[in-house]
Amino acid sequence: MEAVSVELPQGRVEGQCAPAFRPVLDAFVANFRKRDEVGASVCVVRGGETLVDLWGGLARPKQNLPWTRDTVSIVYSCTKGATALCAHILRSQGKLDIDAPVAELWPEFAAAGKASATTRMMLDHSVGVPVFNDPVKPGGLYDWNYATGQLAAQSPSWAPGARNGYHGLTFGWTVGEMVRRASGRSLGTFFQDAVAKPLGLDFWIGLPEAIEPRVAPMLPFIPAPEAPKRRFMRAVTEQPDSLAALFLLNTGGFTQGGVNTREGHAAEIGAANGITNARGLAGMYAPLGAGGGELVDAATLAGMGEVSMATHEDATLLIPTRFALGFMVSMDNRRRVPDANASVILGRRAFGHVGAGGSIGFCDPECGLGFGYTMNRMGEGLLLNDRGQALVDATYRCLGYRDDAAGHWRK
Repeated sequence: MEAVSVELPQGRVEGQCAPAFRPVLDAFVANFRKRDEVGASVCVVRGGETLVDLWGGLARPKQNLPWTRDTVSIVYSCTKGATALCAHILRSQGKLDIDAPVAELWPEFAAAGKASATTRMMLDHSVGVPVFNDPVKPGGLYDWNYATGQLAAQSPSWAPGARNGYHGLTFGWTVGEMVRRASGRSLGTFFQDAVAKPLGLDFWIGLPEAIEPRVAPMLPFIPAPEAPKRRFMRAVTEQPDSLAALFLLNTGGFTQGGVNTREGHAAEIGAANGITNARGLAGMYAPLGAGGGELVDAATLAGMGEVSMATHEDATLLIPTRFALGFMVSMDNRRRVPDANASVILGRRAFGHVGAGGSIGFCDPECGLGFGYTMNRMGEGLLLNDRGQALVDATYRCLGYRDDAAGHWRK
């Protein structure tokens, strides 16, 4: 790889990039110059070789502090990929049967009509507890026992498995509690022991206090007053009892500023508060793109990216969605004009997860790819916006893929 140093209006882009992947560098720089990027990182790994490792801009713009090689940030729902991977590792080890009743490991979850629930349903967002039904107490999401207790006791929004609706926050405690019970360790501890430490990743679910100085605070997306409201946001603002509103607002303060607090970083919120950078995301997915490595066996890997649930209208997000077992796959909603940035266009066999504001990590076993992109300025939309998609598109073109007209990248 070649060393990179590019001056920006604020800060600079640094890192390394293989000459054949210069278009990814160009797209990354364009994000700062044309798409209002503030601070970000991108990493591409293929077959164990790092081809792109870039970072740049400002981590803390008010203090004019640069985004450095070791800067990390919350990656929101990209955390779901890490939590799902933990479940699949335990499945591969024979310690978690994802098709057995959840109640075999978590008897309390069978309450209120959920006896038929399985971990598979938890992974593909069909288990029926997409939100907390009752008001979450202040700081409730930082209390594991409180959160899991609430979900175990509440009635499902639909019969488990009958339909799907994005479990935007609750995924972290449904799947996460199965990881805890199957492994005997907390989700964050198991992730460190089974994934982050063996792979040498700066990636945490439950951040140690010593890492706090490296964290870039998230900058919220503020829509223009004249911008049209997407259907999801209309539900949030006009229907307070909707799943959309409960997902976004009934969080005990976490989504109202807690993401930038020590408490919000230290908690283990397996759906939303993983902290890493692009190198961490790409490094986690790289072994999966290359056959599973030491993480999972071939049979487990073969099923991880298969579509398990798809719908024309997700009960929470109110857009068409497609999910594998704990992961997103390519979702093409580009023709839904009222719902801009509601797509993520990947390869046919790729699977991973986006995070609120536009971060993404994924693998593509078809081409041996591991990819990560993180940032601190959140963008609009429910899935990828033009910054992350531009980097994904450039990567696929560098790998010889010719177009995405089919709803996924193809050669």
